[in-house]
Amino acid sequence: MHRDMMPHFELYQPGTVEDAVALARRFGTDAWFMAGGNDSLDWFKDRNKRPAAVIELTGIESLYGIRETADGVEIGALTKLVDIEHSALIRDRYSLLASAAGRVASPQIRNSGTLGGNLCQDARCWYYRYGVSCYRAGGNTCYADTPQGQNREHCLFGASRCVAVSPSDTATACTALDARMVIQGPAGVRIVPAEQFFVAPGLDITRMTSLAPDEVLTAVRLPRAWAGARFYFEKVADRNSWDFALVSIARAMILEGGLIQQIRLAAGAVACVPHRLRDSERQVLGKAPGEDAAALAAQSAAQGATPLAFNGFKVPLLEGLVRRALREA
Repeated sequence: MHRDMMPHFELYQPGTVEDAVALARRFGTDAWFMAGGNDSLDWFKDRNKRPAAVIELTGIESLYGIRETADGVEIGALTKLVDIEHSALIRDRYSLLASAAGRVASPQIRNSGTLGGNLCQDARCWYYRYGVSCYRAGGNTCYADTPQGQNREHCLFGASRCVAVSPSDTATACTALDARMVIQGPAGVRIVPAEQFFVAPGLDITRMTSLAPDEVLTAVRLPRAWAGARFYFEKVADRNSWDFALVSIARAMILEGGLIQQIRLAAGAVACVPHRLRDSERQVLGKAPGEDAAALAAQSAAQGATPLAFNGFKVPLLEGLVRRALREA
């Protein structure tokens, strides 16, 4: 396998989203959008992706920045993760996303990586990444989902031919925050809830998000309804820096009279998309946060899980993180 030698491509650097979309329509499936490049350049160096045209988005000024709006906060898709991590506005009103952004990879990655790139990165399964003809790559086998397959980091829920998990830390936080994704394409702008933005393999195994090939994620909107709520984010990884999550938990909660009035719990790295823990949410609505609520939520967290040969440890790990998320409220 040839590695670290990128195949030839033409580089385009549009100045507007409209120009980027037009280029994508022109080149069709041979086009590739690139933001920070951390995911893209890995693909190119491994020679497993060979686009004819790379459309670099970094020259589009409208895709940067954190803006307060009448409905909450809007974050441009090219905003650096480090800027989200340290933004006074995000830390004050939506600290859940700031915490998640601060746990992505290493400081070097966060200084170059973008919110949109982190949300849209492809599956991290090594079989898929290294050019094996698995289901996601167009083959007819999931090599991770076998008795001998290396599946320690793969999913507990929602497998359908592919068992790779969503690798994005910010995706888990955006799901818990009920974020809205702003997408622009040839037909104009459309708004998609975070839970519908991420696509499970049972729906479409060829992609991780609902973006069409000629569409661009331009911004993420955080709703005013969750501004200043009680947040919790925890990520467990083999190493505190660099590694992707083994399991993570994101909690957004609103109390009234000491009781849980609203709550959203999302788990990362346990499903092919960010995984809402709706049963756990229902168990604790109307109850006071603490040990009793934590026990109820934890009991429901792993219902329906189907561990693979080497990832059964994720079940008690998920239950423990849910318990902590409610106990620390």
